[in-house]
Amino acid sequence: MTVATILSDKGRDIVTARETASITEICETLAERKIGAIIVTDDAGSIVGILSERDIVRSCAAHGAEALHKTVAELMTRSVITVSPDDNIATVMERMTSGRFRHMPVVQGDKLVGVISIGDVVKHRIAEAEREAEEMRSYIATA
Repeated sequence: MTVATILSDKGRDIVTARETASITEICETLAERKIGAIIVTDDAGSIVGILSERDIVRSCAAHGAEALHKTVAELMTRSVITVSPDDNIATVMERMTSGRFRHMPVVQGDKLVGVISIGDVVKHRIAEAEREAEEMRSYIATA
């Protein structure tokens, strides 16, 4: 199973922000859209960072309410690890686990084409395991 399979099921909706947005604005967007991270892009649409709920919580712990007045540029992770639609799920799981992050932008060539979360990956992996188990039950029943 590949990342493209996940995107075909969940869709390719992408929520982005600019580096100049305030953390308050980002919190509103995350809550409104029920998502855990937002991709930060420049005017050309290139990825320049990612900002997650964890980044915001860490800043609130360190700076209190002042964290909400910071900009995305001050809190975002600049070194963004991406995947391609052709990457297999095992590779994605390994990258997410070793990097200890839950969201990955999907890039094809130099274009952002989607975002997947660990929840998306787990959901599809469980569905795959259930499908394999059902195939085994069917095989055994006909033998």
